[in-house]
Order: sequence, then C-alpha cells, then structure tokens
Amino acid sequence: MRVLLIDDHALVRKGIEELLQSRGVQVVASVGSGEEGVRRALELSADLILLDVKMPGMTGIDTLKQLRASGVSAPVVMLTMSREDADLSAALRGGAKGYLLKDIEPEELVPALEAVLQGDNVVAHELVGTLARLVGSNTGPQPAARRPAAPFAELTPRELEILGCIADGSSNKMIARELDITDGTVKLNVKAILRKLGMRSRVEAAVAAVEHGLGKGRRAGGL
Repeated sequence: MRVLLIDDHALVRKGIEELLQSRGVQVVASVGSGEEGVRRALELSADLILLDVKMPGMTGIDTLKQLRASGVSAPVVMLTMSREDADLSAALRGGAKGYLLKDIEPEELVPALEAVLQGDNVVAHELVGTLARLVGSNTGPQPAARRPAAPFAELTPRELEILGCIADGSSNKMIARELDITDGTVKLNVKAILRKLGMRSRVEAAVAAVEHGLGKGRRAGGL
C-alpha cells in the first residue's frame, strides 16, 4: 500500500508515518498543506490519501474538492480529531471513502485502510450514530413500502450477529476474532447481508442497523 499523508502538524505526521511504516505501508510523501498535497498527489501514484480536516489555508475539505477537480482518483480517507457533523457530512459528500478519528487504536488503522482499498467505506464507530442521523435528516421519513417493519427479516441469525458487529464499527478481522470464524466466512456473510438488504456498502448497512437498534457499542473502529 502506497499512502500520501497530508496533515499540517509535523509531529502528528511523523507519528502516523512511523506507525504505517512499522506495519509495512509505504508513505510516498508526507506534507503539511493542502496545496502541497494536491501537487504531490498529481506527481505520485499513491494508492490512498490520508487527509486531515482542520488545516490552515486550504482546509481538508477544500483539499478533497481540489483533488477530485484535478482528476486524482486515489481514495481519500479523512483522519482527524473533528467530530463535527458538518465536517463528516462535507467529507462524505465530497467523495471521501472514509472518516476516521486520530484516537483510533493503532492496530485498527491499517485494516481500515485495507478495507477502503477493497472497496469499502469506513467511518469511526463513534460517528455511526451521527451518520445515521445525518442520512435520516437528508432523506426524511421513508414510505412504509420502502421501510418495512422487519427490514432484516431475511437475514439468518449469524448474518444478524455480523450486522450488529458492523454497526459497532468492527472490521472483518475483528468480527472473525470475536465470533471465532474465518475472515472468508465473514466476507461471504457481509456480501449476503448487502445483497439481501439491497445495499451497496457497509456504511449504508451500518446506518440502517443503528437506526433499528442493532449494535452493542463496542470500541471504535473501521466499518
């Protein structure tokens, strides 16, 4: 995995860079401004971009917009201390594939980034409820025909258990460890859950699960 890191705090950048490198991730560049980040993204072939939100000058949200306007296609994951509704909403609307908090457990960061490269979206567990509320406020009440009383009726007990773990922010590896099953079994069940619910991503399924009271409030992690 080749990662471009954009964060205005030098000490934070150094810590994240060392953490990633210790887990086999190549940091192709580590820069302190949005302007430099966009320039380096155009020069380098990064697989993924880690981007702070609160930066002076060009903010992380502005940088995200400029990356997309410049044709940079690498997935962007926001890594921030901001828990503000507006930042989460703006980042996801702007095309970010993830929104993680800087107090994430070190061993959970790389699996979350790997999940993004596999096509998943990731959101910090603490913000899943916020995301569900934002989605609900944007879409408004759904007609009864589109929101059945038992939306998860087609799911097996195992699939419901895994959906609850997803709602709690657990990655596939975390779910596999907790339920004592293989990663492959988790992946197959997740695919079945999304197919049965007619959803495209884990985030969408997690939001629906939270809205319907699933989840047990585990530690923060990637979706």
